[in-house]
Amino acid sequence: MNTRTQSFFFLILGCFFSQVISAQELPVSKLVWEVNKVNLGTVFEENGPQVATFRFTHTQDSVFVLERVWTDCGCTTVDYTQDSVNVGEEGTVSVSFNPSTTAGYFSKLVVVKGNLQGTQDTLYIEGVSIPTPQNPDLDYPVRKGDLGFRLEKVNMGEVFTHEPKIKEVEFFNFGEDPLIQDSLRFYAPDYIDLRLVQDSVPQHSRGLLQFSYNGAEKGDLGFFEEGISLTFGDSIPQQIAVLANVFEYYPPFAKSDLRVIPNLKISEPELDLREISANEIQNEWVTLMNNGQKTLEIKKIQGNCECLTLVIPKQELAPGEQMNLEITFDPKGRKGIDQRNIFIFSNDPLNPVQSLVIKSRIK
Repeated sequence: MNTRTQSFFFLILGCFFSQVISAQELPVSKLVWEVNKVNLGTVFEENGPQVATFRFTHTQDSVFVLERVWTDCGCTTVDYTQDSVNVGEEGTVSVSFNPSTTAGYFSKLVVVKGNLQGTQDTLYIEGVSIPTPQNPDLDYPVRKGDLGFRLEKVNMGEVFTHEPKIKEVEFFNFGEDPLIQDSLRFYAPDYIDLRLVQDSVPQHSRGLLQFSYNGAEKGDLGFFEEGISLTFGDSIPQQIAVLANVFEYYPPFAKSDLRVIPNLKISEPELDLREISANEIQNEWVTLMNNGQKTLEIKKIQGNCECLTLVIPKQELAPGEQMNLEITFDPKGRKGIDQRNIFIFSNDPLNPVQSLVIKSRIK
């Protein structure tokens, strides 16, 4: 085969493979959606169907028509743009969810198919559906004035420092007057915010209070229980406890950085003191080591009991350095099998919170 024939052969071969590769490429959606997931939040059954609206923009030259929209559940119905959509024009898909068919957390799938090749997109709606209470006195046993709650305390769960944690808490208005959003007054630390979700909550009906906890503004790490007070209008202020576990947020990092980052190693993650006397104070030492290649910062050490005293000589460890954590445990007033937990907060992004367990049998 001469040079000219070889060149022609490879040119044809290249064109063939280009066509094969192009045929295998996945189609690119021709619709630009504002969002592809809508969280309806907490949905009360008595409020009836809730609607999530999705908006899209058509980006191709050809005229676009929505041919079919279907869902994975009979609890939803859909309404969508029926007219033709030209390039640059917008359309909508509205999904109505009936909360009487579902209780608890829900996540529903919506599939959108158009007339052009590649226009089959997936949308989602999610939220929490709560059935109508059969007996409000039993379902909301914790009374705070005219407000009834299911639980004594509001547990925010894990709160990270990169964004506020938001939680909606349902309540029942046992009073004879409606509760107005603008009449809500509350007294709380600056990092806790509170608002009434609805404009108003009629008498003998349910409402939602939205709690927001800003971990960055808290300026501390660990477990906290804090009291706030709230009132509507001239009513007597009511006290509510808010619980939160505040953690430092660390963004994802490359696998190649795994040996470079600070790395906290605890010599003995579990201490078994075996049988001890309630009248004898226990002193123990645990070694903390930095196995990483960057400075390790010990941001906080917190025990789950006032019976623990925890002391370290400094807050930072250079790469390869170690130090002793001195633990003093006073078992006075305790008896039987006992377990204490110590939490160490550091700038180790892989394990920013590590625990140390102390076990004993107190006689």
